[in-house]
Amino acid sequence: MKTLVIIPAFNEEKSIASVIYAVKRAQPDMDILIINDGSKDRTSDVARATKHAVVIDLPVNLGIGGAMQTGYLYAARHSFEIAVQIDADGQHDPEALAQLIAPLLSGQLDCCIGSRFLMKTSYRSAWNRRVGILFFTWMIQWMIGKTFTDPTSGFRAVNRPIIELFASYYPEDYPEVEAVVLLERQKFRVKEVSVLMHARKAGRSSITPLKSLYYMVKVSLAVFVTRIRNVS
Repeated sequence: MKTLVIIPAFNEEKSIASVIYAVKRAQPDMDILIINDGSKDRTSDVARATKHAVVIDLPVNLGIGGAMQTGYLYAARHSFEIAVQIDADGQHDPEALAQLIAPLLSGQLDCCIGSRFLMKTSYRSAWNRRVGILFFTWMIQWMIGKTFTDPTSGFRAVNRPIIELFASYYPEDYPEVEAVVLLERQKFRVKEVSVLMHARKAGRSSITPLKSLYYMVKVSLAVFVTRIRNVS
């Protein structure tokens, strides 16, 4: 099936090329789209120099939600049947792409999420992130009665109906948790598979303990709104 790997990137010039090459080695037939989200460094030039990716340059930083919706719009307009989100910092292992899309190819799932915590792996997260993940796991369980061990994971694959949904509406700012609730509410089949993730290859995360608290409050409010709103 025609598959697009969407890689949102903000100031990732040190890691973007290695991520693109790793995707191509793992899945030569997949197309790669880089959403350069208003980077101030050479992310766009480095990505283009690989000659393995289409690059869309956003004029300003829209955040992960706006960048990913741009990718889903591209996927919808170019008739892709599967879209996969991969981070630009090297944390997601492209070798797991086949595992991630297999349930979609077989028609078992509409969305498959790569989880760091479904099974025990060598991955270790910062304490503030782990607290946030546990909180959102509890919140989703409380709201919809289903357990997602890694609801903040950005390593996920979706099929054509979800591509079309996300092209028309996608959560803003920190969208991963809200998107899970949205898909469950729309009766899509969503499950996790266990994947190994790595520490970022370069740079540092922008999520500080203070931002983690803000993130938890903001996303919680957004999820409650998503739970009661109508999205057609």
